Amino acid sequence: MSLKTEIEKVLTKFVGTSVIVNDFIPVGGGSINETHRLSTTAGSFFIKKNSASLYPHMFHKEAQGLKILNSTNEIVTPEVIGIGESSNESFLVLKFIDGGIKRKSFWDDFGRKMASLHKHTDDDFGLDHDNYIGSLKQHNGKHNRWSDFFREERLEKQVRLARNNDRIDKGLVATFDSFYAKLDNIFPEEPPALLHGDLWGGNFMVNESGSPVIIDPAVYYGHREMDLGMSQLFGGFDGQFYKSYNKHYPLENGWRERLDYCNLYPLLVHVNLFGGGYIQSVVSILKRF
Repeated sequence: MSLKTEIEKVLTKFVGTSVIVNDFIPVGGGSINETHRLSTTAGSFFIKKNSASLYPHMFHKEAQGLKILNSTNEIVTPEVIGIGESSNESFLVLKFIDGGIKRKSFWDDFGRKMASLHKHTDDDFGLDHDNYIGSLKQHNGKHNRWSDFFREERLEKQVRLARNNDRIDKGLVATFDSFYAKLDNIFPEEPPALLHGDLWGGNFMVNESGSPVIIDPAVYYGHREMDLGMSQLFGGFDGQFYKSYNKHYPLENGWRERLDYCNLYPLLVHVNLFGGGYIQSVVSILKRF
């Protein structure tokens, strides 16, 4: 069955009446997914496509993450329409969100909404399923201590992958071992927070009402400073975001200094995906430690 036919089946099931796809209109996408706006007899939708064999169950995991975030009613996420496969292509259909212009209160609202999201908690750090961070598997085995989760599920797995692929040397591995020994003294104890998990500047948008929408999550329950750390990578968010966040969910002293340690994880992910200068960023953080 053709991709178009499979998509129409998903849309027809969601809408409740027969839907025909009239056109696939390309929109900006990343290095993993091909993205289009679907023009249909039931309106516009958004579709992401990729290889089912290279990235098994990726869209199922993304859909689960979006549904978890959406269930909190704290911040807008794209509505999941459905998931399907055709030949070796998998796809995820989402509600299409028209872009808009930030209203004056955008960064205040964004900070407040992320603070409210982070107040949703769980008994353990982690999640009941693994998912993806970019094109890499993200391991979410549960732990009752953040330092154990951060070490075993975030850093060690990325360090091991980088070492096996000759991205880093033995000396850097030894430096990480020294860092692990101090983790208990670095992060303040806090309850697990529901995280977006990949909150950099490319993973939020502005909807037609001027409000923030978060997209492309890598959800888990972790230390809330992880989202804030990632928000400062690749340009960072407006300063008002952090002021508003801190007003609604005050951070422990020293949080700005700890964000670099949080970013060891996404930087290692980039080392494993792209290598290059990301290694020097990791080395620089560990040298300061």
